[in-house]
This record gives sequence, structure tokens and C-alpha cells, in this order.
Amino acid sequence: MIASDLETGIRQLRDMVELAGTVVPFTGAGISTECGIPDFRSPGGIWTKMRPIEFGDFLASQEARDESWRRRFAMEEQFGGAKPGRGHQALAALYKAGKIPGIITQNIDNLHQVSGFSADDVVELHGNTTYATCLDCARRYELGWIRQRLEAGGRSPDCTACGGYIKTATISFGQSMPEGPMRRAEELTLACDLFLAIGSSLVVWPAAGFPLMAKRNGARLVILNRDATEFDDVADLVIRQDIGTVLARFITN
Repeated sequence: MIASDLETGIRQLRDMVELAGTVVPFTGAGISTECGIPDFRSPGGIWTKMRPIEFGDFLASQEARDESWRRRFAMEEQFGGAKPGRGHQALAALYKAGKIPGIITQNIDNLHQVSGFSADDVVELHGNTTYATCLDCARRYELGWIRQRLEAGGRSPDCTACGGYIKTATISFGQSMPEGPMRRAEELTLACDLFLAIGSSLVVWPAAGFPLMAKRNGARLVILNRDATEFDDVADLVIRQDIGTVLARFITN
């Protein structure tokens, strides 16, 4: 059912949240656009302006690794200065109230953690761009250290512990999905009775399968997204309104 207007959608969503025992949100890029985080896949997004660097290319070429890091630091203004928006704050309020045991996200911006979620309760399907790891030994690196060495030597550094390649802790095109987060996301999905798909086009698989998994397991499904999705017909409620405006009503002090 598509909400007829903003106020009707908010009222229906509030009723569903209040009746639910366990709410699991699934968030995509749309929740972070009001924070200044660029959308990667939508028309006009980053991937429509430049071809993403495939994981295989990253592994095969020092030039590709250097370009990958130059792109990351070119986006530092958006990612580095971003603060949680109204959607993040609202979900954090429901989390603190005990309604949300954990959140599944396609986003890599770390804003759910900043808004008040414990890092252990944020399931990042596509990783996190605010730090880096060695692809071989998994040692963590902070971005400032990498930037300093890239600018000083003209090339991205390798791991000081094992010599492996250092990459942002994100999942690139062609890279395998992380088994642990995928397993945890499935556990959360099957344990909820209300699943909220927020700001996701629901076209990127296998992540897009979680809303359907929740629905088939008996949960009610809400889709809050600016544009239509392929799953609107099976949702219990579809709200095609501004995400921040809708979720602002759920922010509590």
C-alpha cells in the first residue's frame, strides 16, 4: 500500500513501529544524501561520472591502487565532514529505546555509529570507508597515515607488517561479500517482525534480498524511498517522501 500523503505515511509508520516487537532497519544511500554524502548509483551519482575501479584491477595494478586512493581523498570533504542526519538520529532513538537490536546498512559512511549505534550492532554489508585494512593480514590503518605517505612518495603504501595491499575497508565491485556481516544480517532479518527498507533502490544483490526474506518469514515490510522500487508491490507500506522529513517525527531526546 502506497501512503497517500506525508502525514498519512507518518501515522501509519508510527502505528506499525509501536505494534512491532523487533524492528530491523535496512538502509541505503538515500538516508545519507541530506548529510552531504554523494549517492553512488542513482542518476547523476558518482558512478555515472566515473567508472568504478574493479577489485581485480586494484589487485593487478599499482596505478589502479594509487587512483583508488586519490579518489578516496578527493571525497574527503563529503565523508570527513558529514554528520548524522534526521534519519540516522531517528533510528538511533529507536535503538536506544530497545526497539531495534541491530541495523543492516549498504552505506560505508560510518554515520550510524556516530549517531549512537554500537559498532557491534551495525551490520555493514559493503564495508566502511573511514579506515583501511590490509587485504592479507587485516591490519587496520588510519587514512591520515596513508594520505601522508601517498603525498610524500607519490604511491599508495603497502602493509608495514606483511607487505600486502592496503585498501579502504569497503567492498569493491568484483570483491566477495563479507561472510560474517551477511550471516548476521540474515539472523536479524529472520528475527524481526517489522523490516524497514530505507533509502535503498533495492537493486544491488545479494543485499536486496533481505527485505524479501523478512516478508516471506512473516514480518511486515515498509519501504521508505524517494523513488519506486521493484518490491513496492509486496510491501505492507510504501512511503515515497523525503526520508529525513518522515523520520524526524521519531527523534526523541
